[in-house]
Amino acid sequence: MILPQSLRQPLVLPVPTNFRRKTNPRPAPNHARTNSNPRFAGPFSSIRFAELVSEDLATRIAATRTFLHACFARQPSQDEFETMLAFNMMVPRAVRAAMTGREFDADGLFRRLALPVLVTFGIEDQILTLEGARQVAGVIPGARLSLYDGVGHAPFWEDAPRFNAELAAFVRTVAGR
Repeated sequence: MILPQSLRQPLVLPVPTNFRRKTNPRPAPNHARTNSNPRFAGPFSSIRFAELVSEDLATRIAATRTFLHACFARQPSQDEFETMLAFNMMVPRAVRAAMTGREFDADGLFRRLALPVLVTFGIEDQILTLEGARQVAGVIPGARLSLYDGVGHAPFWEDAPRFNAELAAFVRTVAGR
């Protein structure tokens, strides 16, 4: 199939002025800087973020492999892991750096949420802490916290049947059905 010339051009969208970065466009990539308590970062978060944004591709790949292994209490199959590694490596270095270097008041944002929220957390999470999940659920008005024993950072994958059933029930409840 040959795409028309108009579809082969890169899509460039203007950035609304209220979305433009007002701080240093190249933040220090060593850790996420939020106004949340640093105790909410799990063991992996505290030591590996700099490697995830390294200029050296081999270092980024190794760090991403380590990150993915840290995401799961029950490891994915080799094929699943390789697919996850591939789509994680598609995230450009600059995007990773911006994600880990952004500054924002997470609690302030959470307090302003005026919609139903289901906070799902795997007890074996190495990326974030249970204390952080409880904080988020406690700050968001009316949020519900769901904890998964024996699960890491990816409850949607490690316990998909429960996650899907729980999310569907939550949506039905919110929709009034």
